[in-house]
Amino acid sequence: MPRISQKGQAMPQSPIRKLVPFADAAKERGIHIHHLNIGQPDIKTPQVALDAVKENTIDVLAYSHSAGFASYRNKLAHYYKNNGITINSEDIIVTTGGSEALLFAMGSITDPGDEVIIPEPFYANYNGFATASGVTVVPVISDLDSGFALPPIADFENLITDKTKAIVICNPGNPTGYLYSEEEIKQLAALVKKHDLFLIADEVYREFAYDGLKHHSVMAQRDIDAHTIMIDSVSKRYSMCGARIGCIVSRNKEIIATAMKFAQARLSPPTYAQVASEAALETPDSYFTGVIDEYVSRRNTLVSGLESIPGVKVAKPKGAFYCIAALPVKDADAFAQWLLESFELDGKTIMVAPAAGFYSSKGVGLNQIRIAYVLEEDLLREAVTILRTALEKYTD
Repeated sequence: MPRISQKGQAMPQSPIRKLVPFADAAKERGIHIHHLNIGQPDIKTPQVALDAVKENTIDVLAYSHSAGFASYRNKLAHYYKNNGITINSEDIIVTTGGSEALLFAMGSITDPGDEVIIPEPFYANYNGFATASGVTVVPVISDLDSGFALPPIADFENLITDKTKAIVICNPGNPTGYLYSEEEIKQLAALVKKHDLFLIADEVYREFAYDGLKHHSVMAQRDIDAHTIMIDSVSKRYSMCGARIGCIVSRNKEIIATAMKFAQARLSPPTYAQVASEAALETPDSYFTGVIDEYVSRRNTLVSGLESIPGVKVAKPKGAFYCIAALPVKDADAFAQWLLESFELDGKTIMVAPAAGFYSSKGVGLNQIRIAYVLEEDLLREAVTILRTALEKYTD
């Protein structure tokens, strides 16, 4: 029998989606599931984006430019300028989601056997993108006690070798909700400049900063223009996960020229999704004010609820819409499956994401889960009640 590639065998399962068969089976039994496992916002997509698709008069659904519509890239440049980031449209390549932007970044700066350093826990698919590129993830561990703050720079420096090509961060963080301070960004900037590395920043949750805090982009560090690559997406910002539109941004012309070759190989990003994404940029700021207020309320409801459960410890997120909670269980993976297979409260249960899959270090995060607070507050309170009751009944 022909053999599957080593790369294919090494490709990790998604900790977010691997429990789906158990959830499907629970639903077939009539169990209602509160989905806390995936960052799919329930906030309504801006009407202007939906209308742009409905009212479009395209006669031929043609390829776009491989870099994306020029009109969209121009408007993106204007959007970034309004956020304090001076970018030209030539510095932007529109991608099929932020995921493709990350793959283009990995493909443009790494060769098989190279290494990237990532603070963990991190977005689980970074493991997959690295595996697909033949790259090794070297983790530097942040911890729940510090709220998953940036680890000491010395911890990064101790891991740098001649194979290290980049440091990757997510700001605000998925799955932690941590928001890096300006000083932390400056520390990373000095480090990549000192060691001639790239700094890849996944900034798809830029708007989601809470408690009066501000997002600080790596693109604001102008002394490292040659080193910075920003990843962005409309998925979370405009509640448009299904549009699959993102972008890779860099002032390093060589990076953009290289990424463009990958973009040409996949031909073009989807046309209708670009139409919607371009229109979404007309969304008024009031939309984000309302959305942020809603997520702050949800965060506070969830965190206070979790803190009231004996044995549960949670880091209060400063941004995005995720948190990591440590549970009084040995194996959160087994617990998450048990919730779907063997537990219900008044015909309901919850689906969570075991957090071990957000680490690349073996044996770390085994008792942790990631929760996405993308449900209304009443549903979050109900979910906390279900979790509390489940933990009372669960035996390892």
